[in-house]
Amino acid sequence: MNLKNFVEIILRGISQVFLLNNAITGILFLIGIFYNSCIMGAGAIIGVFAGTLTALFLKYCKNDINQGLYGYNGTLVGLAIAYFFGFNTPSVIAIFFGSILSSILMRVMSLRRIPPYTAPFIISTWIALLLLVKLSVIPLQITQLPDADVLRIIPAVSKGIGQVMFQGDMVTGIIFFIGLLISSRISALYALLGSVLGVMVAFTFSFPLTMINIGLFSFNGVLCGIAFSHKKWNSIIPAIVSIVISIFMTYGIINSGIISLTSPFVISTWLVLLFNTKIKSIFYRKFEKKYP
Repeated sequence: MNLKNFVEIILRGISQVFLLNNAITGILFLIGIFYNSCIMGAGAIIGVFAGTLTALFLKYCKNDINQGLYGYNGTLVGLAIAYFFGFNTPSVIAIFFGSILSSILMRVMSLRRIPPYTAPFIISTWIALLLLVKLSVIPLQITQLPDADVLRIIPAVSKGIGQVMFQGDMVTGIIFFIGLLISSRISALYALLGSVLGVMVAFTFSFPLTMINIGLFSFNGVLCGIAFSHKKWNSIIPAIVSIVISIFMTYGIINSGIISLTSPFVISTWLVLLFNTKIKSIFYRKFEKKYP
């Protein structure tokens, strides 16, 4: 493998955070991250390198590696730990080992019939958070939410896209959306649907306005939308159902005091996929009985 191919795999790994496979999109995502936070940008790079190199060292499926499937969970681990703990020696070590674990979990979970999505990232990051906090290695950085008295729809929608990578910045969200458009217009539209629904549903049910305006009720919906975009408009109903479930799950998990990460996206998407599978199974059984 030459350097050009390796760099392309790294960039594809970053783009796969949004379930896309496009190196140019990966470049734009990286630009968007560094525009808002150089610290998180560095965390993302360490994470994607550690995750990808782990897969190469352990000789995982070459095609999966080339598509960046062993890079995106590490990218998210790096972003999350840099967001919660800053950039220091303990956090860099946590990013490194958390990203390695995410690749191993990705391999194990990919052998199952259900898509792993960002579950390896969630598990790895929860373990890292638990160890770092419980062992009092470094303090958890608490971000003060800005006061809000009105709903700011356009910034909230844009930030909802940015928050997929922990970026609560409107410009970064726009850069991410351009990256989505370059890779897949249908995925970009589904992502926009997820963010808009996140804002509208959360506002309708009087969820905290400060959280709505920074996109915290939208980013899981963005991923839910993209997850169902591969069938184009045939999956609009399952996508909407998954998005709405993720919004209420986000609210519930936040209220329980747990850092939700992208768990509402993963769980709601799994539930909808499982329901669809069961419905199809019942339909086919009835069809076979009627027309043996």
